[in-house]
Amino acid sequence: MVRDRQNLAASKFLYLIMIKAKEKKERALGERLHLKGRCLTAKCAAVRKPYKPGVHGQSRKGGNRTLSEFGRQIKEKQKFKVSYGLTEKNLKNIFEAALKTKGSTAAKLIELLERRLDNAIFRLGFSVSRQSARQLINHGHIFVNKSRVRSPGFLLKKGDIIAFRSESKDIKVVKDIVDSIKKYEAPEWLILDKEKLEGRVIKEPNDLTPPFEVSLLIESFSK
Repeated sequence: MVRDRQNLAASKFLYLIMIKAKEKKERALGERLHLKGRCLTAKCAAVRKPYKPGVHGQSRKGGNRTLSEFGRQIKEKQKFKVSYGLTEKNLKNIFEAALKTKGSTAAKLIELLERRLDNAIFRLGFSVSRQSARQLINHGHIFVNKSRVRSPGFLLKKGDIIAFRSESKDIKVVKDIVDSIKKYEAPEWLILDKEKLEGRVIKEPNDLTPPFEVSLLIESFSK
């Protein structure tokens, strides 16, 4: 009994550490990256504390430092990595795949990021963040074309149908989605069936406005 309480306390402590770490990343980058569900509310740390973390966060010295071109490139890269939940290697692989295609590398890079399964689940309103979407995928709750997919980086294509496993519709997190998506509108490259809790890719996510300065990201990887 004592060990169970200790394990529970340790789990809560680790959870709080992870939450605070994510909030610090957002504040350090100066962007609301929607890493957690409460980023959509006034409870978001970036709203409550609109300055960088640390003892000099609110001072000019800590908050308004002019970045070099290299520093700006690194910062934009961090925004993409943190927002989409990618490692350096993941992001570089996506960049290299975009580089090999015809047309705009920037547009293709954004398309590949948006076509990831974890991102599509987030865009459909099936999760409050991309991290939550990855948890749904890793726990086996998500099917694509009636087959279970456990890879958050699975690339969707036109015609693919994303749905919850039938047994998963009874869990609380999925039941909560029914209410949260009532007034939600999915992006135009996706169709959301609110009754069936299904989404379908109707076209490739082209002509999207990049969330950050993608040109700086490309410059960073092109060196």
